[in-house]
Amino acid sequence: MVHICDTTLRDGEQAAGVVFTAAEKETVALMLDAAGVVEIEAGTPAMGREEQDAVKRVAGLGLRARVSAWNRAVISDIDASIACGVNAVSVSLPVSDLHIARKLNRDRGWVLSELRRAVYYAKDKGLYVCVGAEDASRADEGFLAEYGRAAQSCGADRLRFADTIGVLDPFQTFDKVRRLVRAVSLPVEVHTHNDFGLANANALAGIRAGADYVSATVLGIGERAGNAALEEVVMAARHALGVDTGVDAARLARLCSYVAKASGRPIPAGKPIVGGRIFHHESGIHADGVLKWAGAYEAYPPEEVGQSREIAIGKHSGRRSLMHRFRRLGIELSHDEASGLLMEVRCISVGLKHDLSDDDLLKLYKSRPAA
Repeated sequence: MVHICDTTLRDGEQAAGVVFTAAEKETVALMLDAAGVVEIEAGTPAMGREEQDAVKRVAGLGLRARVSAWNRAVISDIDASIACGVNAVSVSLPVSDLHIARKLNRDRGWVLSELRRAVYYAKDKGLYVCVGAEDASRADEGFLAEYGRAAQSCGADRLRFADTIGVLDPFQTFDKVRRLVRAVSLPVEVHTHNDFGLANANALAGIRAGADYVSATVLGIGERAGNAALEEVVMAARHALGVDTGVDAARLARLCSYVAKASGRPIPAGKPIVGGRIFHHESGIHADGVLKWAGAYEAYPPEEVGQSREIAIGKHSGRRSLMHRFRRLGIELSHDEASGLLMEVRCISVGLKHDLSDDDLLKLYKSRPAA
């Protein structure tokens, strides 16, 4: 099994223009917990009192999931997280020389020293500690392994491999994560970003390489182009890799719908897993195949994710589709009747620039010349 660590309430909210109220954070956390997510990163307490209050509310819900908070490797950050009542912390430091030198004006020795100080402190407070390796994708792999072993020696519980700016492809991700898994004894988490549209593929590559945890956000919301999408990782892991995440897929549609509303990020009709029209079949060849055997053009049953199948009637429809839809309306069309109506259906659809509703079809049927 691979475990999902959700960071919608932290990294997801870092998307420009996305703000969750404390009440919304509570609701999202409850829904994630009910779905079976093992860890929820609730926020960054060092941001101040408002964020601390929101994290406290999530931590106080009595969830089955572990509730964590994100921190720099700074003692005051960790103290702020402890004050919120979380039982886990993410402690993060840059590991690429690019970040260490250009962002922090420090060196590798300083990074390892700060890591040890922060991890020892957090473990002494009885916390579960995930050590984040920021910009791991661009780090020297020898130093990354040294960083991981240092975290391990201090008692850390997990190491987070972060493709912070989403620059890896799945082949690179597989190779780097596999080497890291072999170099350290800690469980490894992959945290991927979507700058080249590869976050989900990279998350799956990380699983194949031996990662035990995947960081994701609902709908993939997050910094810049976003993160790996929880709903897509869950379903692709299940069906493409045969790997269980323990997440109840039937809850995904409702969860995504709520996060879309709370974040102000509407779900596109064609969004994988939870888009409103991904199980709508219009093409005559496809619709005919699905009516005979759904597996012909569906990777998994729509019911698995709380959706339903629809045969759409529009420009690309065939006669069998039209007969099916009218039968559902209680009208049995003959082959000749269906053929006669089909050209009209296609013309109307072009004019409307969308498929026809049941009302449109009934109106068309009733407007036929009397026999």
